[in-house]
Amino acid sequence: MVVSDNDASGEKDQEKEEPKRPSRPVTAAARRERRASARPAGKAGEAKDSDGDKTRPAAKSGDKPVKAGGKEKATPKRDRKAKKASPFARLMRFVREVWAELRKVIWPTRKQMVTYTTVVLVFVAFMIALVSGLDWVFRKGVFWLFG
Repeated sequence: MVVSDNDASGEKDQEKEEPKRPSRPVTAAARRERRASARPAGKAGEAKDSDGDKTRPAAKSGDKPVKAGGKEKATPKRDRKAKKASPFARLMRFVREVWAELRKVIWPTRKQMVTYTTVVLVFVAFMIALVSGLDWVFRKGVFWLFG
């Protein structure tokens, strides 16, 4: 049994009741409820109808329909073709895009380049030796078989 200083002096531990934090919600509905209560009023993305009431899009076909919001008909299709830029403008755009992509590249350090080059050269030397050895073995086998 471990005795603390408070126990040794004869005082009993007085348990302070700390306010319990609410447990994490288990269901999706409880999580949505918790998020909604923590969200400040007027958050972006909340839809309001003309009366000022907040509305949510219907999740299921059996729910209430969502108000149209002014979109009555489909956007008409464009029949016009996009104008082709001049060859010089297209070339300049190509160069700008290539330059932008090259800025995204993570270039290796000198030490990494030496390491990678050494690994490649050793692998190539190994493959040359392997193919040469197999060639020699097959040549000897063919001369032995066909004489």
